[in-house]
Amino acid sequence: MTIRNLEGFFAPNSVAVMGPCRHPGVLTAKLIECLHDIEAEHRVSLIGIAENIPFGGTKYASLDDLETMPDLVIYLAKAEALPQTIETLGRGGTRAVLIPSSGYESWPEELMQDCREAARQTNLRLIGPGSLGVAVPASKLNALLSAEAPARGDIAFFSRSGAVLNATLSWAKTHNTGFSAVVSLGARIDVDLGDLIDYFAQDYRTRSIVLHLEGIAVPRKFISAARAAARTKPVIVIRSGKSRDTGGTGRTHAGRLAKTDLVYETVFRRTGLLRVFDLDEMFEALETLSHIRVPRLNEVAVVANGRSLASLAVDRLQDLGGRFATLSAATRQELENVSRETSDFETTAAAGGSVILRENVTPEDITAAITTVLKDPGVDGAVVLQAASAFQPLRTITKSVIDAAGADRRRTGRKKALVAGLIGSDGTIRAELSSAKVPNYASPAEAARSLMHLARDAQAREFLMAVPPSMATSFSPDAARARTIVDAALSEGRTWLDPREVCDVLEAYDLPVMQTLMAKTPREARELSGTLFQSSRHCVAKLISPDLPFKSRIDGVRLGLESPDAVHAAAEELIANTRRDYPDATIAGISLHPMLEDRHGMELYLGLAETREFGPVLVFGHGGTSIEESEDIALELPPLDLNLAKAQIGRTRISRLLDGGPSRPALDTPALAEALVKLSQITIDLPQILELDINPLVALPSGLIGLDARMTLCHPENRPGRTGRLRLVITPYPQEWEQTLSLKGDRQVFVRPVRPEDEELFRTFFEAITPEDLRLRFFAPVRDFSHRFLSRLTQLDYARAIAFAAIDPQDGALLGVVRLHADPDHQSGEYAVMVRSDLKGIGLGWALMKLIIRYARADGIQTIKGEVLKENTSMISMCQALGFTVGTSPDDPGIALVTLSVSNVPDEY
Repeated sequence: MTIRNLEGFFAPNSVAVMGPCRHPGVLTAKLIECLHDIEAEHRVSLIGIAENIPFGGTKYASLDDLETMPDLVIYLAKAEALPQTIETLGRGGTRAVLIPSSGYESWPEELMQDCREAARQTNLRLIGPGSLGVAVPASKLNALLSAEAPARGDIAFFSRSGAVLNATLSWAKTHNTGFSAVVSLGARIDVDLGDLIDYFAQDYRTRSIVLHLEGIAVPRKFISAARAAARTKPVIVIRSGKSRDTGGTGRTHAGRLAKTDLVYETVFRRTGLLRVFDLDEMFEALETLSHIRVPRLNEVAVVANGRSLASLAVDRLQDLGGRFATLSAATRQELENVSRETSDFETTAAAGGSVILRENVTPEDITAAITTVLKDPGVDGAVVLQAASAFQPLRTITKSVIDAAGADRRRTGRKKALVAGLIGSDGTIRAELSSAKVPNYASPAEAARSLMHLARDAQAREFLMAVPPSMATSFSPDAARARTIVDAALSEGRTWLDPREVCDVLEAYDLPVMQTLMAKTPREARELSGTLFQSSRHCVAKLISPDLPFKSRIDGVRLGLESPDAVHAAAEELIANTRRDYPDATIAGISLHPMLEDRHGMELYLGLAETREFGPVLVFGHGGTSIEESEDIALELPPLDLNLAKAQIGRTRISRLLDGGPSRPALDTPALAEALVKLSQITIDLPQILELDINPLVALPSGLIGLDARMTLCHPENRPGRTGRLRLVITPYPQEWEQTLSLKGDRQVFVRPVRPEDEELFRTFFEAITPEDLRLRFFAPVRDFSHRFLSRLTQLDYARAIAFAAIDPQDGALLGVVRLHADPDHQSGEYAVMVRSDLKGIGLGWALMKLIIRYARADGIQTIKGEVLKENTSMISMCQALGFTVGTSPDDPGIALVTLSVSNVPDEY
């Protein structure tokens, strides 16, 4: 289930409170009091409530007395009776049941499962138990057992914790902040965060979404919903429970490094969510993003009436990673009469973006200065810091800031950010600024931090729409070879690969590793090492034991061996020491390697960890024996592209050294990004690989070389809830749908799913489409094929959308496109198709439509829908020939609504 019947909670026509209450005390009276305001517009009734409570609606002794069931039932009666009650309600048409309590209420899992099974029969939805309730202020629905009733507004707020919910509502009351909906989830018996995000992402009353969570029940659904929502609305998240997190398996460095909260941080970043770490920061982010959202905030300016105020903000912005604008000469000249000299700042990063106003400026001067700074092309946003003085009271300054904000909104061009910090302001002044949609704070640090919330939000959306460069066409992994090696080891009952097998798997994916030989005895080690000394001055010997994966911790490595005799002695010593110190450990043998002696190399780390919540996670960082102690790492979820890989590398401290310096050459960073993408492909192709370490991976000026690697294995079918590709929480590129289609005249085209890097391909394609065909496709003239427009067509969440590109096999040109976007329930999907204007009549549109129908059937989508202008008779005729029914859109009589039941389609499609 996803959003089906959620309107039963948030837009019910009738509500009933059902008892008798299992919680003695005032809960029933409190709840009925909360529902008082909705009674005038909705039918509210009581069922089985014996208490003498003032109530203007209808009372019933039991469900048997009702002629029709209510849309929403608020269930207060005994827990054990709920499964049977759900069956009765569902058969009668009830869509939702809320199970509130005065505190967090825990039910046995067996009882909750019985409730789920009973609800599944009629798609009835459940919230609770342990929920404080729900509220929709716009419709006056308040079934929320909170200290403060939420006011009407445009923020959807969902919380796992009753205390966090109450704290947030109290803050909102003092800051005149309102909500489109408030939901207390409780035990998440059915409805979860993914469902709520999907529902309110489509709600026109909701401008932003705020989440409090401890864990994520269904990660794949949550990530898909959050990625879709974050493109159009700010989504703020706060997570508690880090202190209760547990680590990984401990069999590899990756498993130990991928700590739970770091993985959650990775998930939030990948989905475009803005994470905050405490309630103060959450309130700041709410204050800021509920007023303004900008497309870009890379370069910031500071406008202040004191150098020290500016310094405090600049210091905080620098700590948070802010970048400062350089004001143009024209802007500086325009500000000359109102600004002071900024010699104090001339040697700082903020020099070009700081404006210190004179003491005697007029209110009009303040407004003009802010307006001038914001219209500078090099400025994306500004923080305005003002303290009251003998010349300017705060109320006068407030009006100046409000006037400047209004003037900037009237300016044409890109929207820019304006945040105010009025030191010493009272609640009245802050309320005036909030009413004018100007985020405002009482200190320079708070104002600076709020500006960075806007910057992080803009960066997250920009990153979601970034176009990745293509992977080298020479990369063609030998997945079959690698799979054979892994399957053979598993068939022998092994859960690990020996060093030679590890090298073979990595080489199949073009990941360079040091030559490796495997010897079972010291004598065999001596004999094999002779081949290594033919090309290397020194050799390395390592003790191999599946029970002792961390060789440096058991003194299991010998470096700088200069002869076969030295290798023999080292092998004997390693085996003897291990048998003495670890008598129960299995010794697989000794691995031998040439010794790398390039002084310009840098030790890095690549790893793959398996996490319980989110499946595989890729780890990159500073390598070597102290990898776990330094914790200079960055995590990312597969699948990766080159953009994501480069960003992951850039989040580590060691990345600053990759570009080289006066005493060291630059290292091969592009090869490093490619290596991460190749590792990502391993996780997609080989779900049998549970965890993996490449440590160290040495980066050189001309490439990479792995010096040591290990892999642990599992049977993917033994992982609850995940097998094969289902192991990934983000659906990878569906390569299995690549194919060749035959058209009229024996013409063939190559068809594949659309990829993010297809943006330029689409731009060229649209240039070959006539204006009339564009109008028929988009229902309006289209002239501007911007990055934002094209990214929405090329960047797909394959979990809920697909698009196929028909490619000319001769010149690689895009000939046509068909797409299908599923609704959040994955029951129906909306299609669209377009063929290049000069290619009509060759059967391409027909072939693409049949392909999308086959895809819908394979993906479990039951109904395909589409809207077609009625004047587009050729499209309507094709739809009729394919079996679509044709009706009229209820919203526009000039639009035909075409519908196809996929189950009725002939098998030959």
